[in-house]
Order: sequence, then structure tokens, then C-alpha cells
Amino acid sequence: MSKTYGFDTLQIHAGARPDPATGARQTPIYQTTAYVFRDADHAAALFNLQEVGFIYSRLTNPTVAVLQERIATLEGGVGAMCCASGHAAQIMALFPLMAPGRNVVASSRAYGGTITQFGQTFKRFGWTARFVDMDDLDAVKAAIDDDTRAIFCETIANPGGYITDLDAISAIARDAGLPLIVDNTSATPYLCRPIEHGAALVVHSTTKYLTGNGTVTGGAVVDSGTFDWSASDKFPSLSQPEPAYHGLKFHETFGSLAFTFHSIAVGLRDLGMTMNPQAAHYTLMGIETLSLRMARHVENAQKIAEWLEADPRVTEVTYPGLASSPYHARVPRICPKGAGALFTFGVKGGYDACVRLVDSLELFSHVANLGDARSLIIHPASTTHRQLTETQQRAAGAAPEVVRLSIGIEDADDLIADLDQALARATA
Repeated sequence: MSKTYGFDTLQIHAGARPDPATGARQTPIYQTTAYVFRDADHAAALFNLQEVGFIYSRLTNPTVAVLQERIATLEGGVGAMCCASGHAAQIMALFPLMAPGRNVVASSRAYGGTITQFGQTFKRFGWTARFVDMDDLDAVKAAIDDDTRAIFCETIANPGGYITDLDAISAIARDAGLPLIVDNTSATPYLCRPIEHGAALVVHSTTKYLTGNGTVTGGAVVDSGTFDWSASDKFPSLSQPEPAYHGLKFHETFGSLAFTFHSIAVGLRDLGMTMNPQAAHYTLMGIETLSLRMARHVENAQKIAEWLEADPRVTEVTYPGLASSPYHARVPRICPKGAGALFTFGVKGGYDACVRLVDSLELFSHVANLGDARSLIIHPASTTHRQLTETQQRAAGAAPEVVRLSIGIEDADDLIADLDQALARATA
């Protein structure tokens, strides 16, 4: 579909066409494991990557394919690969780039689960992560060496809502000949399109705002198509002959779609982190209202953050939409439609008061998720960031005395009233 259409049109129509067999207007759930080949030559062409089509649902599925095209279109990429979760997407993004002994320079303000995955689990692959404050550009540059294969950051960092200067980080990545991988989960392509700021790859936990209803998990990796994987010998998986496909070179054969094809033909084939078609269906349904929801999320978040900042029971509010935020000036440039709906605030009384707060709320749900239509709260230090040291927690914006809010699309005054009564109990 032409990318000249507006965002609101593309979020409904991109990638989707009436079902050719039945005329169904909504994309069907293709609940099937395998697909019948026309003949032996057709099967051989598919397995040799000489023809695009469906083989086996670990690799490709028609429902998932529509979602991949829609997300790629909204992000301004050339292609996308959908998988089982946001954590799966992070592995899938790095898999073609990394090898034992290689490292990734990653934001220290990333989601706690990401820090654990990068800092602990990746060691089992022989990969290492170097965590740095993405606001310290000199530290980012100093962390890069000959074994670095990517830079990883979040557009709007979870949990603190800090906005990364993607233009500055992408310039460092470009000078080093490295791809910048940006997790755009908290912003969504409605608020920010990282490819326009120099990102080579964009990852999502589609579980969050893209689906928007807390029903299914999923992940996506969007390929910008702009990175030259053959410009150096750093990325042999994409630039050198692939033994499993008779010496085919992905970058030479598929050009701007090299990463996308590799992610499916090798990544999903061998790692099997497949998105199921029903999850894709729910996410497609969610994306149809993405712009409407995100506008309300942002409107509510701004109002609630302003109320919290004025409350004497609150020690700090990290929302970038506030004039007091050190990230406020970045909002018009990085997220021109708003600063998102994710932020933290500190509670007088520290850790114990935070625990009492989450136990006293009625409308806010205490869950380990974000991006739902419902407003959510969590105390990161005792949950999502529990595995980290206090130093790591503070570096990530998840200090023991703060809670994280994911503001939903309810009536903002009702949410404020709920926070008010809960704060009264927590700080009594």
C-alpha cells in the first residue's frame, strides 16, 4: 500500500486486502500449520528462497504476514518479522549481528527484564552487553570497540519515561559503522518513528500499546532497509555465503530486505520464536485504533503528571511532558505528538509507602504490564527490577521509592481521585 496515505488510514488498511477465497473484509485467522505446494518445483523454489510464499507456520503465516506489513508501513521500514514476545524480538534483532566474543552497547535505563536478558542470559551465547547512560555521549563512544556490533536503546525508556536523543545516538552509530537498534514499544510509531532519526532496526513488544488490550504477547523487528550490511566484515551472516542455502548471500540477493529475509529464513527457522496467528489477529485489531488511543493516553498522562507534581506527598515525577523534566526539550523533536503515557513518581515514605500505595488503588491494576487501555501501576524495585542491585535500579530509574504508572484511556479525573485516596492511605 502506498505510504502517501495518512497514519490513521494506514493503521487500518496497510497489509490487508479482502480475502481472495471468501471476500472476508477482516483478515482471517489462518489457523494452519502447513500449506499445500502447487507441485514439486514450487516447493523447491520456496525452500531455495527463489520464490516468496508460505511453507510452514514456524516461518510464515498469512495472518502474521499482514501484521508484519502493517507494522513495517507504520514505522517507515521496508519489512518486518513478528515473533512470540518483545524479549524474543530483542534476541531476533541481535541474532544475525552477534557472535561469541562480540558485544552490544546498551542503555542502562532500559527495562529491567532487558537488562537481565542482556547482562545475564546473553553471556550463555558468548555475547556481552556494555551498559551506559545514553545521555552521556562520550561514554557511549568510549564503550564501542572492534567487537561491538550494535547500539541498543529505548525511545521512551521504561520505567522512567526518559526520552533518548535518537539523533545524537544514531550519529555515533553511523560514525562507528554500527546499526542502531531502538525499542519503540513505549512510543509506538504514532509518537515516534525511529528510522527517521537514524535507526537501522526498530523492535517492539507488540504486547503493549500496539495490541492495547492486554490479551496476547508478541514482538516485532522492523528493518529500515537503509543499513549496508556488506560495508564491512562485521556482519558475515548477512554479507557472506550462507551454507544452509547453498552459498546464497543475503545482502547481495535481497538488498534492502536482507535482514528481514534472514530473520525469517534463518532466525525463525532455527530459533522458532514464532508468533501465533490468533495473537497477530488481536494485534491487528488493536492497531486499528492506535492513534485514537495514543492521543488519549498522552492527554491523560499530562493531566495526571501535572496533578502529581503539585502534590506534597510526591517527591518527584519523571514525565517528560512536564516543563520541569530535563527531557522536556526533546519532546517536540523526538515525540512531537506527545511524551507518551509511561512515567514514575516518588512517594514520601519510600519503599514501604510504595507498597501500601499499590495495595490501596481501586481503578489502577497492579500488574507487570504496560500499554493497556486500563491504567496500570507497579513498584519496579519489588517486581520488574527486583533482580537488579539498588545501584542498577537507580540507574534504570527504578529506585526503591518510586512506582511506575502506565496511564490508560479512562476518565482522567477518576484516575486522579483513585491516586488521591491511595496516597492518603500510603502516607498516613
